[in-house]
Amino acid sequence: MQPKQVAIIGGGITGLACAYFLLEKSRARNLPIRCQLIEASHHFGGKVVTEQADGFTFEGGADSFITTKPWGVALCKQLGVPLTQTNPTEKAIYIVSNGALVPLPTGMNLMIPSRVRPFLASPLVSLAGKMRMGLDLVIPRQVRHATLPHDESIGSFVRRRLGEEAVHQFAEPLLAGIYAGDVERLSIMATFPQFPALEQTHGSLIWGLLMQRWDGRARTPGGGMSLFVRPEGGVWRLAAALCDRIDPTWLRRGSAVAGLKQRSGGYDVQMGDGTRIAADAVVATVHTHAVADWVAAWDPRLAELLREIQYVSTASVSMGFKKADVPRPLDGFGFVVPRREGLPILAATWSSTKFPGSAPTGHVLIRAFLGGAHQEHRVAQDDPAIIADVRSSLQSLLGITAAPVVHRIFRWHKAQPQYHVGHLSRVAEIEKQAALHPLFFLTGSPYHGVGIPDCINQAEQTADKLIDHLFPK
Repeated sequence: MQPKQVAIIGGGITGLACAYFLLEKSRARNLPIRCQLIEASHHFGGKVVTEQADGFTFEGGADSFITTKPWGVALCKQLGVPLTQTNPTEKAIYIVSNGALVPLPTGMNLMIPSRVRPFLASPLVSLAGKMRMGLDLVIPRQVRHATLPHDESIGSFVRRRLGEEAVHQFAEPLLAGIYAGDVERLSIMATFPQFPALEQTHGSLIWGLLMQRWDGRARTPGGGMSLFVRPEGGVWRLAAALCDRIDPTWLRRGSAVAGLKQRSGGYDVQMGDGTRIAADAVVATVHTHAVADWVAAWDPRLAELLREIQYVSTASVSMGFKKADVPRPLDGFGFVVPRREGLPILAATWSSTKFPGSAPTGHVLIRAFLGGAHQEHRVAQDDPAIIADVRSSLQSLLGITAAPVVHRIFRWHKAQPQYHVGHLSRVAEIEKQAALHPLFFLTGSPYHGVGIPDCINQAEQTADKLIDHLFPK
């Protein structure tokens, strides 16, 4: 049987996982596949970056992944990567309100209250705001067409069900904050479809959440694990394990793709150094605007659709402090900042509390986030300005006046895809257009989920499609 050549462009988690699944599945079926996993930088893993120094563990991108989506845990088990769970005794999330840290009320599922007393006692929402949120129990559900679900922004959905205060106090920092996006532009169907599903099934978010809890479906299906986990030693251990299991002849780093040409029976991947890779199939896992540039000559419509997906820039800043220099106990996982508070940071994670062992004895590690849809300019600042932004916020909220003993800044320029209203139909049209080109696949965070488990799931699905198309039964 003639060997088939596959080119996977992009060595982030999606590309690595796709190459790994392709190798494992082809070996299991004794199929002759050769692959080139092409990464422009000298680092595999994309935004998955872990640095360790002086007893601190710094995460540049995701510091963990969720266990309710099983694909991340399953791959780690398959690779033999041990997992670390979050601190079981510290679960509080704080929201900044009038310049102070206020805990999210017990029983809150993001912006949905399920316990009356903690919610009524919380100063996060006014009495009028609480009464308006309670009207969710009686407001009729919005009718959606079965075959074409109506989409709306997160802001529109939450405002309609729970009112204006819920939008600004909960939805904006908690829901839109995950995507560093604009609450008035992000699609509820593409980001949190479980909430429209609650509305459709139960007619009320609050009642639907209570019903799930009563019948047991709200329990975390993580096999007894915490909601979030990470590989021991840092998230990059997953990328390293994938690299170790992939045939080294398949890995090509420090090689930028300059173009992509169609030819009879396949594609020519043109490299920046002037060489080319002849491929029977191509998988693109990278920024959609880069792919648009490559395909514009042979499919201008696909290029146009790919450019409709927008991105924002973000930065994460980790700071290590002596524990004695932090006057407030870090008794939780961190805090989020509503935009109306006017602070330069979006949120902060208390890394050494969330994952014990992230800082040496006698020290703490705090990780702050900047940028996003409303403050992208902060990412372009020089290091001293970014450090000043973070330190001023930590002084205001936590009373920390001492300088950090160590810090790390990670900038991600236009790297966070935005799932704006209409995203699902936009992606469906992209995939329909891409399907006109045999053995050309688009996958990864711009399409069906930005988290590590989502990317792993997409990678395996793409590997299955590749094999089915290359070797039809």
